[in-house]
Amino acid sequence: MMIRLSLVAVMALAACGVDGPPERPAQKPAQSGVTISGDARVGVMGRI
Repeated sequence: MMIRLSLVAVMALAACGVDGPPERPAQKPAQSGVTISGDARVGVMGRI
């Protein structure tokens, strides 16, 4: 049973990308005026 399951998994993974070599997605020009900014702090605080 485990051998059959392994074989099915290998066949499913082997089918990925069967239609040809990978193609890079087309570059889209940046049209957004949104900016994200901020800061993050990590540390330990305590009082004695």
